[in-house]
Amino acid sequence: QVQLVESGGGLVQAGGSLRLSCAASGRALSSYAMGWFRQVPGKEREFVAAISWSGVSTYYADSVKGRFTIARANAKNTVSLQMNSLKSEDTAVYYCAAGPGVREPFCIESEYGYWGQGTQVTVSS
Repeated sequence: QVQLVESGGGLVQAGGSLRLSCAASGRALSSYAMGWFRQVPGKEREFVAAISWSGVSTYYADSVKGRFTIARANAKNTVSLQMNSLKSEDTAVYYCAAGPGVREPFCIESEYGYWGQGTQVTVSS
């Protein structure tokens, strides 16, 4: 069993930055793809970014490309999401996800088997 715990969310002004972290326990995630998704109340959860097990391949939603950066540290069993130039439309609950059988480009929610509890990001305009 894998447990994922997100941290780093909070309130920030538009144009600011936040760094989300996801710590995994239960087993090593070095062979799992990792992803970040977000959800606004009343809307479907949407893909934000993902990274392959090796860290070589990364994928981003068009809405965050050039502003967000996903990275992983397999030795520490963590994945991070650096968010710069934040906009009010980035306000959401952000979820970390992991899965052994996720296929490229790692953006299909149903392919992820493990999820964190989410962390709130609020961007004020």
